[in-house]
Amino acid sequence: MEGLKVFDLYETDSIVVNDPGLKRVINVKPKLVLKSHGKAKGNFSKMKVNIVERLANLVAVPGHRGKKHKMMTCRASGKFTKNMKIVLAAFKTIEEKTKQNPIQVLVTAVEKASPREEVTTIEYGGAKYPQAVDCSPSRRIALTLRLIVHGAYDKSFGKKAKIEDTLANEIILASNGSGDSAAVQKKNEMEKSANAAR
Repeated sequence: MEGLKVFDLYETDSIVVNDPGLKRVINVKPKLVLKSHGKAKGNFSKMKVNIVERLANLVAVPGHRGKKHKMMTCRASGKFTKNMKIVLAAFKTIEEKTKQNPIQVLVTAVEKASPREEVTTIEYGGAKYPQAVDCSPSRRIALTLRLIVHGAYDKSFGKKAKIEDTLANEIILASNGSGDSAAVQKKNEMEKSANAAR
């Protein structure tokens, strides 16, 4: 595996995960082509899938909100090549703007935009109450990647901006912890709601 790069473009040997809670669940193992063909099954199977592939898989359903699709587009075709082209174009923009490895920028964005707490509903004595709960590491990553894609999609849908540019911009803003990032805004909202529900 030494010297192998993701898509023969980006090396992963020097990528650092600073958040100790996310170290074991962020997979950046290099593969020439990131396509698992759905072979990763069972408990904690998402941990076996490279984070870049997980991002590309979420690009396939950018309009998904909860149980319904809020909006749909021709981009959401589910085609691996189409989705990965969007991600690779975004990575190229990130590399040009930041002069850093775009996979490292993505990992930093996930660390800074991942919520540590969220609110769930518990039923006690026939009444429902909001209750603050800790987010598991795997859920933190799944939520953050989804929020990054949603934020990028909302900024490009029905506008002149391309999805590649908005995705790159969203990842850069999230890696800087900027309040302009949709993922960081949502994280702050969730943690604020959890703090109020204690």
